Amino acid sequence: MTRTISHRLVALLLLGLIPLVGLAHGISEEDRQRMLDGGYLQYVGLGASHMLTGYDHLLFLFGVVFFLTTFKDVAKFVTAFTVGHCITLVFATYFKITWNYYLVDAIIAASVIYKGFDNNGGFQRVFDMKSPNLLGAVFVFGLLHGFGLSTRLQQLPLGDDPAAMLGRILSFNVGVELGQIAALAAMVALLAAWRHRPSFKRFSYAANLALVYAGVYLLFTQLHGYQHDTAPDSFRIPVEEHRHVHDDMNIENTQDDSLNTLN
Repeated sequence: MTRTISHRLVALLLLGLIPLVGLAHGISEEDRQRMLDGGYLQYVGLGASHMLTGYDHLLFLFGVVFFLTTFKDVAKFVTAFTVGHCITLVFATYFKITWNYYLVDAIIAASVIYKGFDNNGGFQRVFDMKSPNLLGAVFVFGLLHGFGLSTRLQQLPLGDDPAAMLGRILSFNVGVELGQIAALAAMVALLAAWRHRPSFKRFSYAANLALVYAGVYLLFTQLHGYQHDTAPDSFRIPVEEHRHVHDDMNIENTQDDSLNTLN
């Protein structure tokens, strides 16, 4: 009983941090202007900062390495994720294959839910089955995460020259990998230190439950953005514009009710 309460308490405390996760990464107008005259190094820097503020990517990676105890295992799964997101990041951007980034980010949020659910033995407890092959799942989700990165990168002025465009894409990709290495180093060090403490066993379930909550929050945030964002190149709909959207919806509903009354 006490253990269940502690799990819920920690999950609720971690849940309080989730609004920070909602400040997910996008390509700002400042980034666009800076990249107009930016060289390859600027794209490397942008890729690194994009990954380090890409809370959805970081949460998924945190879930992937949460129970990995050896460098070999960490390297194996991170390599699968990296190969996956490099493929879609480079090819989708170069060939200008894109989709609504809210929906792509919603799928990425679902990957965070999946990993937290899997880490807590959800497949065994809920579906009475073994977890799907983790290495394959990480690779597939890597493809999705790379596509998400591509939809953001395509908001930048990459130019029309194929060679220069490829150089910018690869530079951004290098930055993403550097940011990922930095983030992973911190995650692995933190988990390695925590794993030797008694609290790890007590609160690992709560930590992954919070991961699920964070994924759900991100999922609904992206779906809400998809429904209400009227500017396809913006990441967040402004508060005032958001209010007007709802006002317009209320006016339309009122007009429909009036027509029904007259009829």
